[in-house]
Amino acid sequence: MNIVCLDMEGVVTPEIWIEFARESGIPVLSRPTREEPDYDKLMNWRIALLKERGLGLKEIQDTISRIDPLPGAKEFLDELRTFTQVIVLSDTFEQFAMPLMKKLGYPTIFCNTLIVAENGMITGFKMRTDNTKLSTVRALHSIGYDAICFGDSYNDLGMIAESKAGFLFRSTEEIKKAHPDVPAYETYEELLTAIKAAMA
Repeated sequence: MNIVCLDMEGVVTPEIWIEFARESGIPVLSRPTREEPDYDKLMNWRIALLKERGLGLKEIQDTISRIDPLPGAKEFLDELRTFTQVIVLSDTFEQFAMPLMKKLGYPTIFCNTLIVAENGMITGFKMRTDNTKLSTVRALHSIGYDAICFGDSYNDLGMIAESKAGFLFRSTEEIKKAHPDVPAYETYEELLTAIKAAMA
């Protein structure tokens, strides 16, 4: 039995931190996971910077309310779900993801949660488990699924390597060059063709 697992940001939605960096006027916040492979290090740095600038969850959610999915993403997911089960695996947080999941027709998403103080300041984060994406794919394999996975960042490489078939999607040249064995695609049409071929 096949199941498709995909990253969220950069694959079906814009990068939330990049959008927030633009709106807040703090360019350094735009550093995404595709540039910093250590996610804990990246998030702790972001939280410290937000605290320093007096910015909390509300300011980020205000930005998210104005973000739309990437062009063609909803149609891609709708088509994908006509022939397979789909799970969005993301290292983002429930407080960020849900408005975007609504715009995408509520696909299933496994993500993490932020720890937020009463004053709205983000004080920490709670990951579902260690190596969340890889652990989820291994768990799916243990219950009889063959996972087909794709994403764009360093933190997607573990699940891609573990999958029955894995792909990079709109990734960086650096990641593509470092992993020439992983097929890389730029359009949803190419991706749908590759997924269907992997299932055949």
